[in-house]
Amino acid sequence: MSVIDTLLASLGSGEVEIVDLTAPLSPSTPILQLPEPFANTIPMSLETVSDFDDAGPAWGWNNIHTGEHTGTHLDAPVHWVSGREGYSVDQIPPDRLVGPAVVLDFTAEATENPDFVLEPEHLDAYVAEHGPLPEGAWLVFKTGWSRFNADAAAFANADESGPHTPGVSPAGAQWLAASPITGFAVETVGVDAGQAGGMEPAFPVHYFLLGANKFGLTQLQNLDRLPATGALIVASPLPIVGGTGSPSRVLAIVPA
Repeated sequence: MSVIDTLLASLGSGEVEIVDLTAPLSPSTPILQLPEPFANTIPMSLETVSDFDDAGPAWGWNNIHTGEHTGTHLDAPVHWVSGREGYSVDQIPPDRLVGPAVVLDFTAEATENPDFVLEPEHLDAYVAEHGPLPEGAWLVFKTGWSRFNADAAAFANADESGPHTPGVSPAGAQWLAASPITGFAVETVGVDAGQAGGMEPAFPVHYFLLGANKFGLTQLQNLDRLPATGALIVASPLPIVGGTGSPSRVLAIVPA
C-alpha cells in the first residue's frame, strides 16, 4: 500500500481522526480592537444576493464582508513591516502550510495569570526534555483561551490598560524566529500577548516571526484533542493575491 492508501485506511478504520481546530466564523466572532488613532478591521457579515427568490429562484448565495484577519486566520509575512518583502498569502508554498504539531500546554499558567508570556527558558526546557523541534512544525501554544470564543468581552479581557491575554516575550519571539518551525499557533485573537503593544519592539511575535518569513495562526480551538506530539496540522488560507492574511480552515490529523 502507498502512504496515501495507508492514511485513507487509517481514517476509514478510525485509527486516526480529523479534528477541526477552526472557530466558527460569524458576525459575533471576536475581532481585534486597536485603540485610536489606528484603523480597525470589520466584523464578518453576509449580504444576501439571492435566497430562492426572484433574484435567484433555484439558488441561494451571499456576498461575504470581512477582513483578512478575522476569526481563525493566518498571518502572512507581508502583514508586518519586518516581513514586507516576504510571502503574501497567495505566495506561500503549500508544503509550508502542512507540518507536525508540537503542543506546549500552559493552560494552568494562563488561567492563573492572563498576562503570562513564554520566555526562552520555557522553550529551552521543552527542547531539553523532548528534543529539537521538528523542521517545519507548527508550534501550538495551548492556553485554554478558546473557552471565551463566544464572549467577546471575556475574549479580549480588556481594562483601562488594554487587553490581557497570554503571549510571548520579545526574547521568546526571537527564539521562535530562529527555530525551525513553519509557524506559531494560538487560541487568542492574535499571535502576540494582549499587552504586546508596550513591549520593545511592539508586538514582538509579529515583528520577529513574520520578519523571518514564518506564519501565525490565530483563534484555534479544540486543542485539548491534540496530543503533545504526533499530530499533523493542515492550514488552508484563501490564496488572496497580495493578501496579508486570510481566514482559514485549520485541521489536525490525530491518532485516535
